[in-house]
Amino acid sequence: SMQCFPGLVLALSSLLGALALLQLSLHLRVPSRYGKHEERLCRPRGRLPARCAWFLQELPSFLVPALLLALRSPPRLEPLGCRLLCCLFCWHYFYRTFIYPFFTRGRPFPLQLLFFGILFCIYNGFLQGYYLIYCAEYPNDWCTDIRFTSGLLLFLLGMGINIHSDLLLRQLRKPGEVIYKIPQGGLFTYVSGANYLGEIVEWFGFAIATWSLPAFAFAFFTLCCIGPRAYHHHRYYLKTFTDYPKSRKALIPFVF
Repeated sequence: SMQCFPGLVLALSSLLGALALLQLSLHLRVPSRYGKHEERLCRPRGRLPARCAWFLQELPSFLVPALLLALRSPPRLEPLGCRLLCCLFCWHYFYRTFIYPFFTRGRPFPLQLLFFGILFCIYNGFLQGYYLIYCAEYPNDWCTDIRFTSGLLLFLLGMGINIHSDLLLRQLRKPGEVIYKIPQGGLFTYVSGANYLGEIVEWFGFAIATWSLPAFAFAFFTLCCIGPRAYHHHRYYLKTFTDYPKSRKALIPFVF
């Protein structure tokens, strides 16, 4: 059966950190070519409907850890803290795979970006699942540790912000509409990328609760990947809508 190789965890986590810096360098000035940013850039040839694309992209992040758990003999069920951390990761991706795609009203998704998204979800799903299921060692009282409890609260807060912000964005469009409107309500009152802020908070909460290199590398990747997108969304809104609230920031209220 599979066993823990700390060197593999270190190598995969370091590569994830390097990919984060690469993402930041590629998209700090030029946004990813999908959604509201693809009209000004070359239009990709192949596309899938948004619902199908999101389902296919997020599915590996749920299936890979579940498969790793199924392959472990005997199954890892203790300690409680480790089991809860595994559940948090899978809970997020259960929502992103089986719930979110069926409500989204986004535009068709480029196949090229979908391919890279699937590869990333396989990679990160393996790294986080492999570490938690085969390598992580927590004391039996980890679920009462301040790192776990504070990280859990941040994770839940971030997930709540993310889900609520997605709901507000969906309500902007009527069925069949593809136009963009100014988001209103919730944290959109203060930031243009409230949904992205929620996801960043969520994964940094997970990193604190897990207190592991793989989780911090993933949180850093999330920040470098969707942080610039929030910035480009903010610039898009300012250029497109003359009545866009000037008090809103891109990602961090009152700061950025």
